[in-house]
This record gives sequence, structure tokens and C-alpha cells, in this order.
Amino acid sequence: MPACPELVRILRRHLREHCQDTNGRMFNATGARPAPVSKSTYLRAWRQARGATLTPAQQRSPLAHRPYDLRHAAMSLWLNAGVPATQVAQWAGHSVHVLLKVYASCIDGQDEAARR
Repeated sequence: MPACPELVRILRRHLREHCQDTNGRMFNATGARPAPVSKSTYLRAWRQARGATLTPAQQRSPLAHRPYDLRHAAMSLWLNAGVPATQVAQWAGHSVHVLLKVYASCIDGQDEAARR
């Protein structure tokens, strides 16, 4: 999935400094053997990040309520920006059929461009 250059730099630094294992994970649970981070740990970190970055009104809203909401927002924004569905589907790891089945209702504001 595409990411902004600053995030790519941060992730690459994290990989160099912390990912010596061959398990393919960027983040591991602490303990005797590498394991996926538990869902409860992941969600606790998500809630803390959300609380630290959003205003109280935004925190009460559904904005970024779940980590998946960011993925959904990215797909919707790309489609609304006019990125071809084939490209968005490739970035998302979907077929065009699945992408449009899920996100077609999110596409808005392209009427004028389509008429041209």
C-alpha cells in the first residue's frame, strides 16, 4: 500500500533497528519467542493514539474508530480523487469487482468529469 515518504523512512528505520527476525513481522509481542502482537495490545495502542491526536469532539465521533477505518478512508479518497479503480484495487490487494462492490457507494463528485 502506498505511504507518504516520511512514514516510509520511519518504517525502514524500525526494520533496520528492530526486525532482525526472519518471521516477517514488523512488530512482535515481547516474550521468550516472537509472536504476533495481541489484538488487545494493538487496540489499546490504537485508542491511546486516537486519544492523543483527536479533539474531544472527534473522539466522540466515528472518525478512525477502528484501524480499518483508515484503510477505508484511503480507498475512498483515492477513488474520489480520480485514481483509476484498477490502480486502487492493486494497492488494496482486491480485484476491481470487489473494490467497486465495497467502495462504489463512496465515490462522489465525479459527475462533471464523467460528462466531459
